[in-house]
Amino acid sequence: MSGRNLEYLLAPHSVALIGASDRAGSVGAMVMRNLLAAGFDGRIWPVNLKHAEVAGSRAYATVDELPEVPDLAVLCTPARTIPTLIAALGRRGTRAAVVLSAGLDGPAPGGGLLVKAMLHAARPWGLRILGPNSVGLLLPRIGLNASFAHTHASPGNLAFIAQSGALTTAMLDWARNSQIGFSCFASLGNCADVDFGDLLDYLTQDPHTHAILLYIEAITGARKFMSAARSAARNKPVIVVKAGRRAEGAKAATSHTGALAGADDVYDAAFRRAGMLRVSTTRELFDAAQTLARMKPLLGERLAIVSNGGGPAVMATDALIAEGGELAQLSSQTLTALDAFLPPNWSHANPVDIVGDASASRYVQALEHTLDDPAVGAVLMIHAPTAIVAPEAIAEGCAGVLSQAAKPALTCWMGGPAVEEARRICASARVPTYSTPEEAVNAFWQAVSYRRNQRQLMEVPSSIPESFVPNTERVRELIQRALDAGRTILTEPEAKDVLAAYCIPVQAVAGRSAARELTMGMTVDPTFGPVIVFGQGGVEVEVANDKAIALPPLNTSLAAELIARTRVNRFLDAYRDRRPVDRRALELALVQLSQLIIDVAEIVELDINPLLADERGVLALGARIRVAPATGRAADRLAIRPYPAELEESVEIDGRRLLLRPIRPEDLPQHREFVAHISAEDMHSRFFGSMRTLPDEQLASLTQIDYERAMAFIAEERLADGHRQTLGVARAYADGDNVNAEFAILVRSDLKRHGLGSLLLEKLIQYCRKRGLRRIVGEVLLQNHRMLELAASHGFESEYTRDGIVRVALDLQGKAREG
Repeated sequence: MSGRNLEYLLAPHSVALIGASDRAGSVGAMVMRNLLAAGFDGRIWPVNLKHAEVAGSRAYATVDELPEVPDLAVLCTPARTIPTLIAALGRRGTRAAVVLSAGLDGPAPGGGLLVKAMLHAARPWGLRILGPNSVGLLLPRIGLNASFAHTHASPGNLAFIAQSGALTTAMLDWARNSQIGFSCFASLGNCADVDFGDLLDYLTQDPHTHAILLYIEAITGARKFMSAARSAARNKPVIVVKAGRRAEGAKAATSHTGALAGADDVYDAAFRRAGMLRVSTTRELFDAAQTLARMKPLLGERLAIVSNGGGPAVMATDALIAEGGELAQLSSQTLTALDAFLPPNWSHANPVDIVGDASASRYVQALEHTLDDPAVGAVLMIHAPTAIVAPEAIAEGCAGVLSQAAKPALTCWMGGPAVEEARRICASARVPTYSTPEEAVNAFWQAVSYRRNQRQLMEVPSSIPESFVPNTERVRELIQRALDAGRTILTEPEAKDVLAAYCIPVQAVAGRSAARELTMGMTVDPTFGPVIVFGQGGVEVEVANDKAIALPPLNTSLAAELIARTRVNRFLDAYRDRRPVDRRALELALVQLSQLIIDVAEIVELDINPLLADERGVLALGARIRVAPATGRAADRLAIRPYPAELEESVEIDGRRLLLRPIRPEDLPQHREFVAHISAEDMHSRFFGSMRTLPDEQLASLTQIDYERAMAFIAEERLADGHRQTLGVARAYADGDNVNAEFAILVRSDLKRHGLGSLLLEKLIQYCRKRGLRRIVGEVLLQNHRMLELAASHGFESEYTRDGIVRVALDLQGKAREG
């Protein structure tokens, strides 16, 4: 259901507690106490069959006796009563509930499970359910504590969502003690209805939430989760802890949540591809949120260290190298500048050891010159207290330089009470500060990982190959022949024929040098569907265990990133008497494998080992493919929808050849130029406000769409000089139920009345109809006569007018418009 009716769950104005009690130690009593004590300014109605009063407030025997319809209901009654109560709430008009009760995995009186009966009772009313088996929900901004937690949450800008009830209460206690506040604090319980995807969708649009923190044990509905996560991560940091890193932990998590957990490295690949940051511990969740909130975006990934002692600098360097990071190589100009004022015994390299007697001015000068070096991506300043200069004096001098620098900077103040004031000064200047060199380097590496993941988020591989022409029919013929014969394993010649049909070399070429032995293949993860594996090959492949995993679809950029995450990557470059491997050929082979997965659903397991690679290309020496009958499109099993290249269409208007195609992230500069050609009047008609330009953040959200939930078609013209320009755009945003889509159209102001708007709208209508949507709706200003005429000409009907706005709608399930 996605975001439907979640406003009643996350922004209620009234709450009914079903099962409210005065019995000491009962869940009903604890929840009632929390509701009354947290400061909620809405109405609170206790419901209790036996008592006319609970906690000093009038109680109601049934839902039907409540004086008004509650926005939110909280249920803590026995499991067997839940389906009936949910049905009664739905009939009354309530659209959201938190079910704290456990035990709904038991049998229902009429057959089936209680949880199924609960969902069946909620469905006709669109009533959303958090839980069952939830600790509850806390919304500190509105003073709501609808939980049986032992303490309240403070207001803040972090949202925390967890599956584990025990962890929820422990984290709440720790966060309160650490003065960390929340916009939302939710325990998902068994995720029978509302899940991570639903809450991510809502919190993405919540202005009070600046970062989203997740504790995940298992994911169900991978495509929905990935779609919501990618949308959220484009707008704000999403940081995740995944339980069950080891096989034993994953097994425990599965039995706890009642869902099947996929392999941990597949989850890791999914989080990376979604642009999220994964951390190892719950403490790191909050540390990472603070780091990303305070640290400027990285301009590069090489670190410079400025320290008043060699030991701490070495500790930081060791931690950086252990993560796979690099120190920046300072330029000769920077070294000369530092030499001019530093003592003769300074380190003369990075780390920049400015010696133990460093004054505030020495720190400031060293930081300024180091930050100016083009090779430096970020700077870590380390200070160990001495009796010569007070740490707070150094902090006062450095905080301004670091906070105003264009590059990100971190500080490490080693020690205890002696450096507390220095830490406070830096924190007040919004400069990230840490207690140990290792903590500071870990924070820097989190920023590096986040930057890399955000780059992956922007990659949108195509559903159609652009650099090779596969013979898909030949592959289907080979596979069908095997299935008809009752075989699920292709012979090696058949497997190589499949690879050859997708242009992966299988024939040896004379004169090749000694090749590196690699492996690549695919398997189907029970949670995220097909995944691609790459790493070191040969007979020691299992022992070496050098592999990296990625989710298809891939392009060459994502393929290069996949290769870079393996240890064997270092051996692909030239060393000793060996020439470098043709990386472009290796990347292309991974893209070809990805395309095979996208196109052919019957392939459920594929292994190429060894894949020989040298300076002349790659060669699949050994191949194994397992197949199974399939239903539906192969692309439907992917967790991430590819760029729909099949929707591209060439058209001609007034002698101008145009390409109608889905928008892509790399269209941002082109879209900025397009907006510059829109008049102030047309901008007001489109965005209902007075604006002349759009900030890059908004342009990014308009070009970086998720094709699983939205579509934007642009009309693009290629000029004689090769430059491409956008002439118009039509958009549709589907709701989570895939029922309605909101649309909007914008055409360059100097190109109106040429039929481009009509062409774009018709393209959008055809797409939405094919997607199975029921209606397209939109809001149009009453004075925007051209848009109203365009909508009417395509069969839209005006539903109502309010505040100068006309709502238009088109029924897509009726007869298609003729002509």
